[in-house]
Amino acid sequence: MSKKTAFRLAAIGCCLSTLGMLAHADQWAEIQQRKELKCGTFADVPPFAAPDPKTREMVGFDVDLCNALAKQLGVAAKVTPLSVEARVPEVKLGRVDVTVANLAYTKSRGEQIQFSDPYYVAKEMLAVKASDPGTTKADFKGKRLSSTKGSTSELSIKMNGSEPVTFQDTGSAFMAVQQNKSMGMVANTMTITKLVNQSKTSGVELKMIKDPMVLQPVGIGMKKDEPVLLAKVNAALYALDKAGEIDKLWAKWLGPNTEYKLTRDEKVTPLADLKFELLP
Repeated sequence: MSKKTAFRLAAIGCCLSTLGMLAHADQWAEIQQRKELKCGTFADVPPFAAPDPKTREMVGFDVDLCNALAKQLGVAAKVTPLSVEARVPEVKLGRVDVTVANLAYTKSRGEQIQFSDPYYVAKEMLAVKASDPGTTKADFKGKRLSSTKGSTSELSIKMNGSEPVTFQDTGSAFMAVQQNKSMGMVANTMTITKLVNQSKTSGVELKMIKDPMVLQPVGIGMKKDEPVLLAKVNAALYALDKAGEIDKLWAKWLGPNTEYKLTRDEKVTPLADLKFELLP
């Protein structure tokens, strides 16, 4: 091969590499151009995202985090309510730029979309009737347990060797237990805590099983092969965390002075630094 030919090939390779980088930067460039971050959240899963009963505007931890993220990125936020099972497909198809909806990292999701560094580690918890003699998740192996469809709650039920009975929302999963259609329900810690407290004054009283069904790192979902957007979102999360903004939002919606009474002990952390059982 002549030096001239080698030079041409190198130049072509350099151009292709540059074009590839530009293509990867397209989504971030589009966000900057429209000056708007399209952010998918839950449609009705408080305290993460749900319509305010009075104003009908979307409110919750994830809504506030969307707004904080967009502000940090220098754009406005446009919140789009999504069903539980639509959180990954909508971001995969590019209909939303990011999904901020208590989205846990799983093997299947990781193959479809990319995740930011996790900003907390969630727990899937099991609630059963207070009169049930069971005390561990193993006691409910082979039993019918309810959850929302397409959620990590459903996956954790399968991993436990139990039979999932799925619904479109947590309210229906809760009613399944009340109506003896399932022996218990699985959801995140916040939801289970709220429903257990609610059951003490109405309906059949529930209790929360102490050992978690699974641990799951929660991050922001984005379309694959968008390294510029990923870097921007990660940088924004670390900046918000360092400034104490994520802690403030947590305290507002989930902290000690709320019905959930939860403390956020984690910080934004690279996924590789966390120890957890990867859900399928």
